[in-house]
Amino acid sequence: MLKLNLYTTSHCHLCEQAQAILKSIMNDYDISWISIEIADNEQLLEAYGTKIPVINVIGTNTELAWPFDTETVLTHITQKIPNPLIKK
Repeated sequence: MLKLNLYTTSHCHLCEQAQAILKSIMNDYDISWISIEIADNEQLLEAYGTKIPVINVIGTNTELAWPFDTETVLTHITQKIPNPLIKK
C-alpha cells in the first residue's frame, strides 16, 4: 500500500478538492492517506501555508503542491515511485 500525507487546513475548498481526487483513485489503486492540519504546527504552516493542499508520499521526498488534478496525481506517484501503484 502506498501511504500519503495530505497537508491541509480547515475551511480550504482546494483541500476538499484534493481529498476528493484521492478518494476517486483509491477505488482503483492501493493507497491510503492521512490529512495533516498545518495550522497546528508553526513549521508546517511556514513550509506549506501558501502551497496547500500538498500531497507527500511517505518515505520519500516526493511532494505535489496545488494545482493538480487526478491525472497529475496518478502520473506523479507512479513515475516518481520505484514500485508503481498496484491496481486492486
